[in-house]
Amino acid sequence: MTRLLHAGIDAIGLLGPGLHHWEQARPIFAGLAPWHPETTRVPPPAALPPAERRRCGIATKAALGVAQQALATASAPDSQLATVFTSSGGDGVNCHEICAALASEDRSISPTRFHNSVLNAPAGYWSISTGTMAPATVLCAHDGSFAAGLLEAMTQVQADERPVLLLAYDTSYPEPLFGLRPIPDAFGVALLLTPAPGTSRIGRITLDPASCLTDRPADTCRDAGMEQLRASIPAARCLPLLHALARSGTTNITLGYLDGLQMQVSVDANAD
Repeated sequence: MTRLLHAGIDAIGLLGPGLHHWEQARPIFAGLAPWHPETTRVPPPAALPPAERRRCGIATKAALGVAQQALATASAPDSQLATVFTSSGGDGVNCHEICAALASEDRSISPTRFHNSVLNAPAGYWSISTGTMAPATVLCAHDGSFAAGLLEAMTQVQADERPVLLLAYDTSYPEPLFGLRPIPDAFGVALLLTPAPGTSRIGRITLDPASCLTDRPADTCRDAGMEQLRASIPAARCLPLLHALARSGTTNITLGYLDGLQMQVSVDANAD
């Protein structure tokens, strides 16, 4: 018999259009407050030394920003946390600048641009900011990157019986790449997953590896603008999960994963 995957959710970090952090966004997801979309405000990562803070790109800022939010309300020390970083394409602005440099007469690429071009750059900056020697996993599964990251993180939580910080993030591309990959804004989410059974501040999530994949359509958001956000930014495919966690009770949800193949999870959200 296949073993179910269980994890508690002890903390959430969030950055997106009109979504500044979990406590501000939770009433919106619960239907108790209006959502006012505006350009995502991505703060500089305060935990990085000044030199690295200047050099890092927006993908790193988004990943570390949601990580710092989540850990500000959690008891787990960041230097001991295993992490899973997942993104559909990394730093779109940096990719554009490298392509522009290669298309110029000079064709010189700065070392900073080069080392920010790899998908695991945010994981490297995370290790600098925290001094951690804990394992970090970096994934990319195109539009299915959030679901792939969630599956990986929950597997690690259960197999290793230790907390894991899941970080999912995406950034926009300038033109002309935007025309082919129209991600409109930056979005990031962090979930601090803990072994279950046990206490969890926000809720619990269960996944059956043997039957979680389905051809049913992914759940959508009731608000038309929020649904457009979910559909246009791969990391925002987490929104049905966040809606479920904002309300008390048990909910079965279907998350967008791959074309024609979605992922079902069960969410048990704590009552306020």
